[in-house]
Amino acid sequence: MAKFTLDELLHLAVRALERAGAGEAMAQATAVALVDAESQGLASHGLSRIAQYTTHLRNGRVDGDAIPEVIAERGGAVLVDAHDGLAFAACAVAVREAVARARKHGVSFAGVTRSHHFGIAAHHLVPVAAAGMVGLALGNSPAAMPAAGGKHPIFGTNPIAAVFPRAQGEPLVIDLSLSEVARGKVMIAAKEGRPIPLGWALDGEGAPTTDAKAALTGSMLPMGGTKGAMLALVVELLVCALTGAAFGFEADTFFVDDGNRPRIGQAFVVVDPGALAGRRVYDERIETLIGEMLMDDGVRLPGARRADLAARAAAEGVTIPDALARQLQELAG
Repeated sequence: MAKFTLDELLHLAVRALERAGAGEAMAQATAVALVDAESQGLASHGLSRIAQYTTHLRNGRVDGDAIPEVIAERGGAVLVDAHDGLAFAACAVAVREAVARARKHGVSFAGVTRSHHFGIAAHHLVPVAAAGMVGLALGNSPAAMPAAGGKHPIFGTNPIAAVFPRAQGEPLVIDLSLSEVARGKVMIAAKEGRPIPLGWALDGEGAPTTDAKAALTGSMLPMGGTKGAMLALVVELLVCALTGAAFGFEADTFFVDDGNRPRIGQAFVVVDPGALAGRRVYDERIETLIGEMLMDDGVRLPGARRADLAARAAAEGVTIPDALARQLQELAG
């Protein structure tokens, strides 16, 4: 295992992305998100993605020169075109617009179209919490799960995240994918030659499998069966039908080097608590619920573990596998 400071990892990640053709702003926003995920112990969406992103840049699945652009707006609604670039810079524009519009209108909806993998959904909500607002983040991804009762992949794993700021203490951060587990965990297991638990995925023939590589060519099982598949449908419609983005089944998997530009979508909903019952009432209600939750010793507030790991990583650095360290250094030149 190799140990790095967060600044060292950020420098390597930026350099690797720029060498592959990403513009400065795109490389910076992407690197910050990946290092942030790594610092929180979310390796499946951290620096292991660098090789994938750089390959997509070099193979034309991503336009490294893309600059996000607001292409439609009305009141609290805004649509950002990522122009086939990596998602992070475009999502930053969308969230910035969403916060500003929620401040003015009380609530906002910001969509992103023609985008790419957006990593940890909750990462994009940090500025929302900092502004004292409630936020939701949703995104689709290349087809990985069947519809309820179906066999072939249609929907992505379609993550959902939410953030609820607190007057005192870290915000509540809820972040989950709608598959039984995030597909990135299967990706890592396949790279390391490890089996996966039964119940995570199906192979290409639609049979349950413990073979991670077979799972990547098959489909993920939805969380909660039919209920998870229905939630994935809701996300697909919100982030694609409203934005014009590609549905999951129209986008080639991220796990191949060559393929189409995925052009998937993301959406962010931001609410100013002051526009409804008011900030004082919101703060009281949040703390009342948290107090009730913490009456049981085993309860851990969502987002607390990530915040603890991030604080430790900032102070002590991050340890990553030697193979990943070598790969990152080679890509960074």
